[in-house]
Amino acid sequence: MGGDSHGHGPPYTIPHYSQFQIKGIPELEEVQKELAKRGLKDPWLRNEAWRYHPGFGTRWFKARKFFFRGLPIGIGLTVATVAYDKLIGGDQHGHGHAEH
Repeated sequence: MGGDSHGHGPPYTIPHYSQFQIKGIPELEEVQKELAKRGLKDPWLRNEAWRYHPGFGTRWFKARKFFFRGLPIGIGLTVATVAYDKLIGGDQHGHGHAEH
């Protein structure tokens, strides 16, 4: 069930740990420097390096993707709803507003 029974390998490959380095990543170098000022060292800090890999995306890219992911669909549905509302008569929903 969990093995290589059909001649297929695993669905992913685990990268070698030496691929991830703190050197060259300003955010992690800053953390390392601040820890060193206090006489501390984080041996697992390199495990955060994948977050700064170009394939993972920049902070702005991730924020933009998070906040604007559904925007085109939302605008399209809003336009369709307003068009449908105008098509069927719009203001005849009986909201209790008296006409003068």
